[in-house]
Amino acid sequence: MSLVPAMDDNGFHLFESHAMLRYLACAKPNIKDHWYPVDVKKRAQIDCILDWHHNSLRSGSVGLVFNSVLAPVMGRPLDLDAAAEAESLLRASLKGMEALWLSDKEGFLTGSLQPSIADLSLACEMMQLQLLDKSKVSDLLDTSPNVKSWLHTVERTLSPHFSQVHETLLKAANMYQKRREREARKD
Repeated sequence: MSLVPAMDDNGFHLFESHAMLRYLACAKPNIKDHWYPVDVKKRAQIDCILDWHHNSLRSGSVGLVFNSVLAPVMGRPLDLDAAAEAESLLRASLKGMEALWLSDKEGFLTGSLQPSIADLSLACEMMQLQLLDKSKVSDLLDTSPNVKSWLHTVERTLSPHFSQVHETLLKAANMYQKRREREARKD
């Protein structure tokens, strides 16, 4: 399909990040049950979050980051109207996360004390927001304190791997932030 991410597990080809996470959690030995539990109801909760993710959180975050930061890399102009529309969807998604999965809960999206593949996927989506101006990221997360707390919990729980996986992204975020600061000094 010429899509990223994609995987090849000894000749078994798969694309779509959530399908790959589900497959790996089920097919690989010694994967702890909390990632994708055998219990059908717990698994359904994770599936619900993953399905919601694509049409809500992902649409908002990708639209905002692409239209306000990354479009020139793809040879397209920034589209601040599209960015504003995506930001509105993102803010609604963050409110939804707070209300549905993070209200009055410590820990992770399903209420578990251990992360699931849903936590992993949504946290990685949230990390892409680091490409935005730091003040924008603060504004988004400060208006969603439970999401902010959950993201810190995911990062802390998955340390040091979480930081290692996002190292390139954070370097790019730093580069964009320095560029914005240089441009602001010119004005």
